[in-house]
Amino acid sequence: MSEAQVKKKIIIAIDGPAASGKSTTARLLAKQLGYTYINTGAMYRAVALKAITKDVVDRLQSDEQFLAEFLLNTQVRLEGEQVFLDEKDVTAEIYDNTVSNAVSQISSLKKVREKLFDSQRQMGWHKGVVMDGRDIGSVVFPEAELKIFMIADAHERAKRRYKELCEKNPDGNPGISLDMLEQEIRQRDEDDRSRSVAPLKKPLDAKELDTSHLSIEEQVERIAQMAGEVIES
Repeated sequence: MSEAQVKKKIIIAIDGPAASGKSTTARLLAKQLGYTYINTGAMYRAVALKAITKDVVDRLQSDEQFLAEFLLNTQVRLEGEQVFLDEKDVTAEIYDNTVSNAVSQISSLKKVREKLFDSQRQMGWHKGVVMDGRDIGSVVFPEAELKIFMIADAHERAKRRYKELCEKNPDGNPGISLDMLEQEIRQRDEDDRSRSVAPLKKPLDAKELDTSHLSIEEQVERIAQMAGEVIES
């Protein structure tokens, strides 16, 4: 890292659809740059997990007063790569496929986004952060010095998610077929793009990176190079 890179810190916003490689790339990039990694998607997953556990997903979408009370009594905190929901470590639980299927519904709620938006702004305010999600460059940090919009073929993303589920399950059984995963990812894309609150979209000044045929290491190196150019400019 050059002297300029040591002195100047920036905000790196990485957005893109589900399973495009954002989280893994952002985490490794932050480590390489000596930055703080903020996984905003994990925060929404934590809220979705609580909604599923209490069986209130539908009610949260139809009852404004109940939603307000639910959020008032919900605390999400990141500590490194660990995710705490109401002071309980839920890092492993939030990546269950049932959470993946519900998180778009929960994250589309304006009050949910407003609550987490404030936390995300506070975490990234002092810069030196890599933050990934759906609307980081367009809503949370439109002033970010480097914005990346990652995309990947839906089938390739399904293969990645399938592999992750196999690795996380003790018996190697993902509990879902590859075809079904691809269908769910395509539906998630549609839901994220069409929602009225903070829809998934590429910021006009974002650099698009297609990760369909890139390894994680290649993704990290490409973005690190872009970051270096911004820092030294």
